[in-house]
Amino acid sequence: MPARAASCTSTTTRRAAAPGNGKTWPRWLALVAPILLAACGQLPKSPAPPSTAPGGPFSPAALQALRPEQFRSTVGTAAQARERLEQDRATIRAASARALAVPQDAAALRDLAQALRLVAHYRVDLDIAGPALLAALPSLDRQPAEVQRPLLTAAYTLYAADAAPLLRDLLPRLATPREFAIAAYTLMQTRQPADLALIQSQLAQRDRDEPRLQALAQAVGGAQGVPQPARPPLADLLTVRPGYPVVFSFQRPGRQQMGLALVRQADGRFVRRPDGGLFNVAQLALSSSGLPGTITLGNTPQGLFTIQGAGRAATNIWIGPTPYLHTKVPFEASIAEYEQRAPAGAEPWSLDRYRALLPASWRDYAPLQEAWLAGRAGRDEMLMHGSTIDPRYYFGSRYFPGTPSDGCLVAMEYWAPDGTMAHSDQIALLQAFTNQGRDRGYMVLVELDAAPTPVALAEVIGAVLKAEQSAPVTAAAR
Repeated sequence: MPARAASCTSTTTRRAAAPGNGKTWPRWLALVAPILLAACGQLPKSPAPPSTAPGGPFSPAALQALRPEQFRSTVGTAAQARERLEQDRATIRAASARALAVPQDAAALRDLAQALRLVAHYRVDLDIAGPALLAALPSLDRQPAEVQRPLLTAAYTLYAADAAPLLRDLLPRLATPREFAIAAYTLMQTRQPADLALIQSQLAQRDRDEPRLQALAQAVGGAQGVPQPARPPLADLLTVRPGYPVVFSFQRPGRQQMGLALVRQADGRFVRRPDGGLFNVAQLALSSSGLPGTITLGNTPQGLFTIQGAGRAATNIWIGPTPYLHTKVPFEASIAEYEQRAPAGAEPWSLDRYRALLPASWRDYAPLQEAWLAGRAGRDEMLMHGSTIDPRYYFGSRYFPGTPSDGCLVAMEYWAPDGTMAHSDQIALLQAFTNQGRDRGYMVLVELDAAPTPVALAEVIGAVLKAEQSAPVTAAAR
């Protein structure tokens, strides 16, 4: 399962019910919640649906022609998914036992890292893998960074309370910014002033211009009560990059509730349904790790992304066969790609260049610069895609029936027990974005106010109508 391929990978929450944990699922759930997709992992190829539309299989015309009945799940049937789960649980047990026996062996810890990805994906066997991880933490600084990262990530996601006492001694010995930041975010979950002070003292000794440490410093300040910037008028943001289609993804802080995606056309008007209501689909921008957006496989960062057409994951069964929209952050994308034009020689990125793409009232709003920091930190392939993951793994989570990923934005998809697609919000999103024949544009992710409920259309409708009033009236908009 969770091998990072094209972008994201599966997630879970600490509250999700898991198969084999003694909980039972209601019968209605088995009928209503087929297999949702929301993550990235590697897997066999699935047959691509045929397309005779001009411009190739991912052209706007081809995307407009997509229908759910063309697709079969890359995970297979419900029976095949259950078989895969049992095989993966055997992997978890074997890798955990070996790592617990030799907690300083790099090869054993690499296998444990893969097992912990499976634990997070399925939300099973936390009690089996936990002791092996905790045994490895005290001397983890002796391992290479590529071993440290997944184990520290698992500590953050699955075992934060148990790991915290071990991380207090380990933190000063972690030399690389990414791994230090992951450990620090884990310690921050204790909410203890002494832990915040330890992190702050360590930050003072490190490169504060490093993008992950810069984001960490902002988070520590917020946890210590430093006033956070007020969000500028939402209607202003909805006018970003006039003349291009834009997907707006509205999310909650922490990403524990379902978000909402709307699409603005190039003419400034938002896409409507046939009945005249605003087109909108549920969308989850939570990663399976739950880490912040500057960290590898963390949540999708806030900010402005460029969209460079569509594609299909060739090796990731959890993303599934539905095409994705190719969203990119700065550095992953060139300035020319961000400005939707031909390249013009060497054009180095700068924060001012990124800020200039935003409406004036939003240029100094630090949270919307997270995509910039994520790009500097090397993040990439945070796509907008569908999902083949069974949402029942996350039953009991606040974002159910959404399925997490490895940093992508996931729309709902439902699959029948025989593996055929029953419904796809991802197809609807693709078609809303390309309905005027264009597949280049933008995506904006912005967090709204914290609340225990999914993002609702009522929270943004006023800003949408105000933004539309400022759009130029065209023949298409009349």
